Amino acid sequence: METLKFGYRFFKKSMPLAVLAELLSLLGILAELLLPLLTGLLIDFVIQKGQVSEGSGGIFGFLLSGKYGEVHTMELFWSVAAVYGLLIALRIVFIYIRDLMQEWIGLKLETELRYGTYDKLMELDSATIADYNSGELLQILNGDTIMFKELFAHRIPYLLDAVFMLVITLALIAGINISFIVIPLILMPFLVKTVLDFKRKARINFKAIRSRGAEMNLTTQENIAAVRIVRSFTNEELEKEKFEVCNQNLMDARMKQIWLSSGFDLTFNSIKQIAYIGTIVIGAILVIKGYMTVGYILSSSTYVLRIMNNITNLNNHIFNMQQQTIAGLELKSFMEKESSVPDNKEPDLRSDAPDIELKNVSMQIDGQEILKNINVSIPYGKKIGIVGETGSGKSVLLKALVRTRDITGGAITIDGHDIKEFSLENLRRMYSYVFQDVFLFSNTIESNIAYSRSDIDERMVTKAAAYAQADKFIDALADRYKTIVGERGLGISGGQKQRVSIARAFHKNAPVFILDDSTSALDVNTERLLLKNIEENFREKTVIITAHRFSSVVNCDEILYMRDGQIAERGTFQELMELGGSFAHVYSVQQEQQASVVDFDSLAVSEDTAGQGPGRGSADRGGAYHG
Repeated sequence: METLKFGYRFFKKSMPLAVLAELLSLLGILAELLLPLLTGLLIDFVIQKGQVSEGSGGIFGFLLSGKYGEVHTMELFWSVAAVYGLLIALRIVFIYIRDLMQEWIGLKLETELRYGTYDKLMELDSATIADYNSGELLQILNGDTIMFKELFAHRIPYLLDAVFMLVITLALIAGINISFIVIPLILMPFLVKTVLDFKRKARINFKAIRSRGAEMNLTTQENIAAVRIVRSFTNEELEKEKFEVCNQNLMDARMKQIWLSSGFDLTFNSIKQIAYIGTIVIGAILVIKGYMTVGYILSSSTYVLRIMNNITNLNNHIFNMQQQTIAGLELKSFMEKESSVPDNKEPDLRSDAPDIELKNVSMQIDGQEILKNINVSIPYGKKIGIVGETGSGKSVLLKALVRTRDITGGAITIDGHDIKEFSLENLRRMYSYVFQDVFLFSNTIESNIAYSRSDIDERMVTKAAAYAQADKFIDALADRYKTIVGERGLGISGGQKQRVSIARAFHKNAPVFILDDSTSALDVNTERLLLKNIEENFREKTVIITAHRFSSVVNCDEILYMRDGQIAERGTFQELMELGGSFAHVYSVQQEQQASVVDFDSLAVSEDTAGQGPGRGSADRGGAYHG
């Protein structure tokens, strides 16, 4: 019931149209159910010369009044045929209109469900989304929305149709002779037991089918994304084996469902044949004793079969509802997930020149302390470098600034206001964030760079690319900025992807730049030129850089060296070198390693750095970047 209430939130807008569609459906069913009565009348009073008496013909008795032809004449035949044709035409029209309306309602509901689940996906924080693998998310956003809309658009209406048809059929057959109801009533307990048993087993198996489908989605998606890694490790056979296991599990679950359905069909068809034979026997006895005409035997046997078929339809609808209800439960569970990073919807608080303060900031994740008593002051325009060992908390600290994860102790303030007082939209608008894991959309380079804006200004795009040292390799491409880079940026190198993502941040031109180890794939010369461009053209901006290559932060106003979630050392580059601690030691080792490597850039021009700054052609180096 809770699942139906959840779905009704999306369905209620279409309720008036759904009621109209159901009324048309019931009228179409009623027209169809009257046809056997006409068939019986045709046999008894047109083909045969039956004796007309009071009550003959039932609701179609008016055809036997003589006005529409005498018994056993062609005139009466054409009258009966005309009514028969009218009923068929009405049924076709009503059902046609109903089907169109139901399909429209279904598509609208499916669209609304997709909007709702996608909005929830955008709302949830990274930690909550991490509870699902990508296969499960695809199943929820695509498969479950399609499956759940079927419940409201088709399954419930069809269930109502089956119940209506069953009630009307019982009433019609009782009107012919109450004796015919005996057989369905005797067989009903056996059918109910079969249906309930089947429903229970089907529900369990549908859960297994859904789970196997999600595993298949995950396996397929991972192999598409990791195809180059698989080939480089020559692990095609291993991945084929993994896929085969998933595929076989899915097939086994579906085969189990086929066995369940086949078993039910066998049981039901046996019961149906017993009912049909029993009806013929009862009808024959009644005809012999003079209580019924031959035409009514045909009508009655038809109605008995309709009753049994309706019970089958009810079972099929209940059977399919199990799968759709499971999909609805998953959707409901996902839609009711609460983000661990709640959003303050008040839109007023914002800052164009944020002064950031971290006061005794700490964070625990799964009981483990990731950040411990971090205190940093970052007035607007300050350049901060954060370095340290892998797992020291650098990236987590940056995520805390933009609230992709919330701190569990202390406070982060902007202009004296706790960042939780800002709406997430206004907070994140202050940052141009370059993530450690680069992602490019399957679109043009131009569109990827201009992602922060709805319109594309070519001058701004080329200027941002030039500042990011990306213009050389882009200009060398056949379609330049119109080049499609492919899903996840496939088709260009890691360093090129990093430069496009940095250009995207430059194009956004937010007050605070965050570069999370975003130059790791660049050679030293390219990185030096890029950092020089930041220093010269974004002088007024706050810049926060994390890096494993310590040379990336030497020009920062303050450098934080982190270890085990704490600030172990801090100061300017000169101060840290004079301190002679961990920073100075690692920096010296890195410089020695760098010096021992042959500088190929001094021998030949690299593919896209060429040792030139961004100031040629489309970009202007003569001042700050204006977006």
